[in-house]
Amino acid sequence: MAHVDTVVDFLEGLQDRICEGLEAADGEARFAREELARPGGGRSRPRVLSDGPVLERAAVNYTHTQGLELPAAATARRPELAGRAYEAVSVSLIVHPRNPYAPTSHANFRFFIATADGEAPVSWFGGGFDLTPYYGFEEDAVHWHRTARDACAPYGAELYPRFKRACDEYFTLPHRGEPRGIGGLFFDDFDEGGFDAAFACWRSVAEAYLPAYLPILERRKKLPYGQRERDFQLLRRGRYVEFNLLYDRGTRFGLQAGARTESVLASLPPAVAWRYDWHPEPGSREAELLEVFLQPRDWLAGG
Repeated sequence: MAHVDTVVDFLEGLQDRICEGLEAADGEARFAREELARPGGGRSRPRVLSDGPVLERAAVNYTHTQGLELPAAATARRPELAGRAYEAVSVSLIVHPRNPYAPTSHANFRFFIATADGEAPVSWFGGGFDLTPYYGFEEDAVHWHRTARDACAPYGAELYPRFKRACDEYFTLPHRGEPRGIGGLFFDDFDEGGFDAAFACWRSVAEAYLPAYLPILERRKKLPYGQRERDFQLLRRGRYVEFNLLYDRGTRFGLQAGARTESVLASLPPAVAWRYDWHPEPGSREAELLEVFLQPRDWLAGG
């Protein structure tokens, strides 16, 4: 299908560009590159970078999946599509920097097309990007959200606040009553204006990821830190693991679709810690993260 081919070409190039940008930011480590055929059709290109001086773990995975029946994770919100054959193409990525002052970032850009005999194909886009700091910097939060807003702006002034609100609502840990990070953009089932219009908007968001993240990484990757900051980073990474394993729809979809488990779970941080009933010291930078930065807010208020 022509639409699938268009998306495949874009996402394969996007994966290459993001890997190149992250390798340059690290300066030493390189992504391990694999090319794997998928059962039932399609292929995946998992790319994982480990143990760099800047990036402790990064995964940028491209997947093209074909199946006879949409997995439950894909039809939970659209039960009318249950039983349809499908193709799904995506790039999903996670970056876990070594320095606790550099935030973790996540992004996913996906396209689905579902088909059934005698029915018109149904297709849609989804994705976005979000930021998970361990120590908050208002400069970083404003830059992240300004870049997100500017990526959406040519396609409607209402999109950024809508996608931001969806991101705040999705990337939260209900059992702890706290957000995972400072949000960004999140959308699903997006087909507004037809394929060409929806693809243009989705592509703009995907191309904004590196301009949103790399300047923040460059500012924070060499800041001095000690064991206290490292311990807090590992503790907060535990929240990231909890979200991915308990709530993330992409993780569930990958496992239900028969993706290689190693590739699906490559998003998890390489080191993490849990401490029983831990609370930050009042007035500390650790408390500031929870009390100021991990509260949904309009980061662009006043400009």
